[in-house]
Amino acid sequence: MADPVFLITGASSGIGAATARHAAQAGYRLVLAARSTDKLQALAEELGGPERAIAVTCDVTDFPQQEQMVHATLETFGQLDVAFANAGFGGPRGFLEGDPEQWRAMVLTNVLGAAYTIRATLPSLKQSVGHLLLTSSVAGRRAIPGSLYSATKHAVTAMAESARQDLNDSGVRVTSIEPGMVDTPFFDNRPANALEPDDIARAVMFAVSQPPHVDVNEILIRPVSQPL
Repeated sequence: MADPVFLITGASSGIGAATARHAAQAGYRLVLAARSTDKLQALAEELGGPERAIAVTCDVTDFPQQEQMVHATLETFGQLDVAFANAGFGGPRGFLEGDPEQWRAMVLTNVLGAAYTIRATLPSLKQSVGHLLLTSSVAGRRAIPGSLYSATKHAVTAMAESARQDLNDSGVRVTSIEPGMVDTPFFDNRPANALEPDDIARAVMFAVSQPPHVDVNEILIRPVSQPL
């Protein structure tokens, strides 16, 4: 059987790029999707070039682009086994802070973008009896004062459970990845004592490496020093 195929949105940096490297080491072929074409292409070359990894420019808020992402996956590799809806970003806390246009973009990316990824990848995942993962957050498990980002991640947590129930008899597994503070481009200033993207990537690979009858539905992972 050909090596399984792992698709990652938000793959150009942070958790997405780290997961791509770990998945490549585990023998997966990669589909790397994001808006940052140059970074994606460099990562795809690092991970083996077109026979092992392809870069697909994709704005997850555009459903036709997500459909094209899946089309490119199937055209290149012929299958899709794991889809990781990882694209997302945050903003300042406080409902009198930040730019309302950025709020709109954040909700569209974090919530609608994840839903679009589910919609676009699901037929192929059902065919392969594959695995769907979504990046939520500790902020998706508890409310954060003044945080619209927290609200979007609560939506992603609920979406993952809704998808799990919807797919319950299909064999497709569903996992919500819920990181605490991670040292990624999400933060303007590097947080002290934070997790590293590799820490989250290992959690992702733990979920996908389980036997087919085991469905790890949630992984909540914090740095030791994070109180909330």
